[in-house]
Amino acid sequence: MDSPQQMLVRNLREHSRLADDDIDEIRSFSITTRELAADQDFVRQGDRPEVAVLVVSGMLARYHLLEGGRRQYLSFHMSGDLPDSQGLFIDRMDHALCALGPATVASIPHKQILKAFARRPSLGIAIWRETLVDAAIFREAITNNSARAKQTRMAHLFCELFYRARVSGLNRGNKCSIPLTLVQLAETLAMALATVNRTLHQLRASGTMEFHDGELVVLKWRELQKLGDFNADYLHLKKQLPI
Repeated sequence: MDSPQQMLVRNLREHSRLADDDIDEIRSFSITTRELAADQDFVRQGDRPEVAVLVVSGMLARYHLLEGGRRQYLSFHMSGDLPDSQGLFIDRMDHALCALGPATVASIPHKQILKAFARRPSLGIAIWRETLVDAAIFREAITNNSARAKQTRMAHLFCELFYRARVSGLNRGNKCSIPLTLVQLAETLAMALATVNRTLHQLRASGTMEFHDGELVVLKWRELQKLGDFNADYLHLKKQLPI
């Protein structure tokens, strides 16, 4: 397995150019790792974090905690992602981050990252671009939940996660791990649980995909992409992958 520093380099290169000195700066980061259990929070709403988190393995989810304990999941983050870099620029977190299944995360002290920005402004731009890609994913999620039909909404989410996993080299052929429960799918897509079951049945019946026990199998990518009205441009990747 790559080191956390190598994972961060790989992720930033998906959307930004890194000079050799930028890479050397990342390699100098003092990083500690931590294991998270399924559903364990790494960041809570209201926290004042002093470290940035890098996903080493597994998947993390960003969510808002609502009254009564309900959640609205906002985005999902895979190996190599730096999901809370916003914490570098705000005093108090307005969302939480949790592990979906067992996960390993790495912590990078904010002070160290900010000093690196002063030495290597181009690295600061790359990490800032990471936050802008996050914002683009948020905008797409708003459109997805508010303007798309339910089957299209679910297909779009599966397309996004499958495509991002493919770019990061996390797929196994036409399969990838998405450790979401049906309840979490409902809390992501603003659907009732019964609607999630019905919509998932419709997608399976289309012959484009299967989703069981946290594993997504894409059977007909082009058809699933069309069902989900999915265009990867909003991910702002340097290369668009043919799948």
